Amino acid sequence: MIKINNNFNLYNTITCGQIFRYEINDNKYLLYLEDRMVLIEEYNDYLVITSSNEDNLLNVINYYLGLNTDYDKINNNLLLMDKSLDNIIKSSIGFRIMNTPKLETIVSYMASANNTVKNIANSINLLSIKYGTPCYFQDKTYYLFPKLDKLKELSINDYKECKLGFRSKYIYDFIQNISYEDINNIDNMNTSDAIDYLMSFKGIGLKIASCILLFGYKRFSVFPIDTWVKKYMMDNYGFADINKIKEYATNKYGEYSGLAIQYMFHSKRNKALH
Repeated sequence: MIKINNNFNLYNTITCGQIFRYEINDNKYLLYLEDRMVLIEEYNDYLVITSSNEDNLLNVINYYLGLNTDYDKINNNLLLMDKSLDNIIKSSIGFRIMNTPKLETIVSYMASANNTVKNIANSINLLSIKYGTPCYFQDKTYYLFPKLDKLKELSINDYKECKLGFRSKYIYDFIQNISYEDINNIDNMNTSDAIDYLMSFKGIGLKIASCILLFGYKRFSVFPIDTWVKKYMMDNYGFADINKIKEYATNKYGEYSGLAIQYMFHSKRNKALH
């Protein structure tokens, strides 16, 4: 068990679409990491964290939740670029881009094409229950996302049985033609090459590639554009065309354009939900 300061917004971070498998019960967050289960209990000033594997837990949590990134510095830079972001940055204080497990992130977003969040989570859960590693935690059995070598054994029909539908062939082809070295090597590519590489696989278009890079590789310079972002841009700047949004954000916010877009997403979505 470890205890850390609660200086970020856990709910917004967990529920914004970066990950699809989690459980929330009151102020308790159950998370599936690559090699362990983690339970985070949230209090006003601190978090209590327990895990099925306590080894190096503080470093694992700091990395996974993105707690080592200096958001104060980034936010100050964004305000220098655009003072009109002041209110949405304040409303997004404590939001983090996490370091999610790369393979699960890629497969999850490949599963997201023309799909609902509930169905994506259901498919990834089924895939994990059938082919993942069992993990025993607090008298229950959970299933971690399958390793790549296990996924390589699956057929297209195996994916279909996990309710992945037409996406099954795309995920099958991706898994058969990828290695852990390839997945990790994306970190060494510039953003343009990384997008091109991901889009070389059928089933990965620009939006999915952008989600993978932002959430799986923490590339703050890329961003998916959804309905909430379009609404924000229309209400505040008078346009909602995707190409115009891309041009504006890239020119205005540069290497932090993806984070600025996430703040816009949160601002518009949270106002609608509340």
